[in-house]
Amino acid sequence: MKRWIPFLKSDPVVSVVRLSGVITASGRGTLNDAGLAPVIEKAFSRGKPAAVVLEVNSPGGSPVQSSLIGARIRRLAEEKDVPVIAFVEDVAASGGYWLAAAADEIYADNSSVIGSIGVISASFGAHEFLAKQGIERRVYTAGKSKSMLDPFRPENPEDVARLKKLLEDIHVNFKDHVTSRRKGKLPEDRDLFTGEVWLAREAAEIGLIDGVGHLKPMMKDRFGDKVKFRRYGVRKPLLARFGAQVFDDAFQTLEERSAFAQFGL
Repeated sequence: MKRWIPFLKSDPVVSVVRLSGVITASGRGTLNDAGLAPVIEKAFSRGKPAAVVLEVNSPGGSPVQSSLIGARIRRLAEEKDVPVIAFVEDVAASGGYWLAAAADEIYADNSSVIGSIGVISASFGAHEFLAKQGIERRVYTAGKSKSMLDPFRPENPEDVARLKKLLEDIHVNFKDHVTSRRKGKLPEDRDLFTGEVWLAREAAEIGLIDGVGHLKPMMKDRFGDKVKFRRYGVRKPLLARFGAQVFDDAFQTLEERSAFAQFGL
């Protein structure tokens, strides 16, 4: 009612966007730019929020999706002139930290895991198993690199070198994003881009986050006890909400638990 009465000041509103899960190009319950675009747009555009808060709980995933989501957050923050504050729950690692670094400030719980600023590619080699079973792999390509790193054939040193170059280039993009967003807060005499992780207090000491703190008490300290919270998140499809995607959801949960498990979570 206050907003319709010009001489009464409205209570401040903080938009809260939940970013929880593995970052992939597709999949229910995962984080990707296409699914989050309308959520993020609404969080910045509905009314005039005093701030947009990111609730981050992600072990990472796709570097491209991380970049797209982070870029969308920065673009809207600048267009709408709204500060962005990230609060980390269990973990903000790899692409999860990329998302957190899109914020102007980052806070976390004492036991939150932060960092893992690196790039990884994992596969397997099954050519020896196939040979023992008497199975012959037949691959025909136009272009000598088309079957690069085929797990059913022996590794080619040139393919491995090419992959490592790609990973290094993506790593440079990640480092550029972090150094730009955390400018003036990172130590110049320490390499923070090795893939190492830290708990919140040490992460604060080395400048990866701004301190230890929780969402509601910090926002009330900043905007007053009457601050209101408006939450935004990706809704599950109707069938999924009624349990019609049991098998797909089970596999997705297994994959997500595997991603969190590498950080002991």
